[in-house]
Amino acid sequence: MKIHEYQAKQTLSRFGVTTPRGDIAYSAEEARGIAERLGGTVVVKAQIHAGGRGKAGGVKLAHGSNEAERVADEMLGKRLVTIQTGPEGRVVKRVLIEEGLEVARELYLGLVIDRASMRPVFMASSEGGVEIEVVAAEHPENILKEFIDPALGFQSYQARKLAFGLGLDAKLVGEAARFFASLYRAFEQTDASLVEINPFVVTRDGRLLALDAKMNFDDNALSRHKDIRELRDLDEEDPLEVKASNYNLNYIRLSGNVGCMVNGAGLAMSTMDIIQYAGGQPANFLDVGGGANEEQVRRGFEIILSDAHVKAVLINIFGGIMRCDIVASGVVAAAKSLAIKVPIVVRLEGTNVELGQKILSESGLNFTVAHGMKDAAEKVVALAKSSGD
Repeated sequence: MKIHEYQAKQTLSRFGVTTPRGDIAYSAEEARGIAERLGGTVVVKAQIHAGGRGKAGGVKLAHGSNEAERVADEMLGKRLVTIQTGPEGRVVKRVLIEEGLEVARELYLGLVIDRASMRPVFMASSEGGVEIEVVAAEHPENILKEFIDPALGFQSYQARKLAFGLGLDAKLVGEAARFFASLYRAFEQTDASLVEINPFVVTRDGRLLALDAKMNFDDNALSRHKDIRELRDLDEEDPLEVKASNYNLNYIRLSGNVGCMVNGAGLAMSTMDIIQYAGGQPANFLDVGGGANEEQVRRGFEIILSDAHVKAVLINIFGGIMRCDIVASGVVAAAKSLAIKVPIVVRLEGTNVELGQKILSESGLNFTVAHGMKDAAEKVVALAKSSGD
């Protein structure tokens, strides 16, 4: 789960991470009031779940409350298109008004789970304020890493090592180490999957602050964090993904035109790979799970077909826990109730496969039956191309 920048800063502040003074505004008038309270130059920042806001005009300086009101009015209600939103962009519904700071240095801090070592890793770089992916690709030697033993936690010597590695003034090392420790404590105690401070700044008067903040959380741990769960902004999520989560379906929208319905995440990944190998592009990842019932299958179909880009659908089911006849019944029910107009390719293997195939053949509907994954991928890609022409 993702949250907004202002929410991340509020969360981090509870753990002692220092952030600029500021507040959230939902109208230009509120922005003016906040700017008046802060005084001087302020920064107006559009709040959407995407990076690259500055380059897209979503972060602007305002010299005084009048300009803050004008800038906020220009942003609110407008669609902001960044490198991470795609061409459809995101509508700005709130802006963060923060004090302007005189920045001496911009650095980078990040905490993620490193899957290779199966440990949290604290990353830092002297090249802040830019895309860390670019730094990693072009100058990997500029990224410092400290791997953390979960049993021991983040050690003070690791914090000092990072502070010195960033080239911070000796008199700031102690404060930086405390900042880093607070950041790790927030990461650990909120079950975050990502904490990123970019930039982490040193001001001209020697303060250390999180000028920007990003936090993502492990969905599987949200049951332990009611306060964080309530920060979820459904307006920032794909409506189909939200709808799927309400039916306990794992759905992720992609950019292709071949809809996929699969049971099991590993099979879903393999299905998407073989579709691309056959020359097509998957339109989604949809895992109905090993114990899905007829209603969930129907709902899954409904979600797939709500995507106007889908030109053909591949149902690839291995009947282990989930029986093939249940899948077939759900597919037939969905096809009849939704008046499906795109071609459907079905590949069934496993428990009750003969019964499942019989249900499909006797449905009176025009399903294309495939034998094996390669055959299924080739057939659905061909049908998608002909349907799109």
